[in-house]
Amino acid sequence: MDLKLKNKVVLISAASKGIGRATAEEFIKEGSKVAILSSNEANLMKACEEIKNIQGVEPFWVVCDVANRIEIENAYNLVKQTLGDIDILVNNCGGPAPGSFEQLNENQWGQAYEQVLMSATRFSRLVLPAMKAKHWGRIINITSISVKQPVENLMLSNAFRSALTAFAKTLSNELGPYSITVNNVGPGYTLTSRLYELAVTKGKQTGESHEHVLAEMANSVPLKRLARPDEVASLIVYLGSEQAGFITGSTITVDGGMIKSTY
Repeated sequence: MDLKLKNKVVLISAASKGIGRATAEEFIKEGSKVAILSSNEANLMKACEEIKNIQGVEPFWVVCDVANRIEIENAYNLVKQTLGDIDILVNNCGGPAPGSFEQLNENQWGQAYEQVLMSATRFSRLVLPAMKAKHWGRIINITSISVKQPVENLMLSNAFRSALTAFAKTLSNELGPYSITVNNVGPGYTLTSRLYELAVTKGKQTGESHEHVLAEMANSVPLKRLARPDEVASLIVYLGSEQAGFITGSTITVDGGMIKSTY
């Protein structure tokens, strides 16, 4: 299937590892012009070198802390100057600090607000003028299964990813007349460094090994395994395509059947 993504300009935040990086690779396979962001320069350089070795194309990269408004604006301007107007925006970020309500302080709430919710709204505001002028665009937010079924000990993620989902649904209604779609992809348990870190944290609390915690996670999924990052990335790329033009305001989970609800 030709997804008609050749030469489309794609901006992906938090894309030096995990699902963000896998998404960059999948868009590059489709012939898109891809820019990846991360707050860690070493991780960015390593990712770009490895992607070039595999795909033969090196993505454009910019160091950017998505919790910082000025860095977001600077990164956007660099990408636009180098690759052109952004056609497809993939909003991604690292997960906020784990913990229950009483374990989390005011600063951690503020950091999560900037990192998860405001980063997506700021990037969206920047790309919208060009998308509206072209009467075409895609905004895709990487959220979590927690927006449909809260995850234990992830108070901040549960709260702010749900807020992002509500923002996206409202924005999709506003942008529909411009043929700009806005959707969310909610990964379940996926083999990323973030999941590994959560497994280590839980293991310390319970006295179990992180291997045991990961095995328990996999066993809780009807498919009895964890997702690969490229399995999530494939859906993101499809939502960025011409063929997905009638899908908007949706939150689609990639969770191996883990969510128990019927909708």
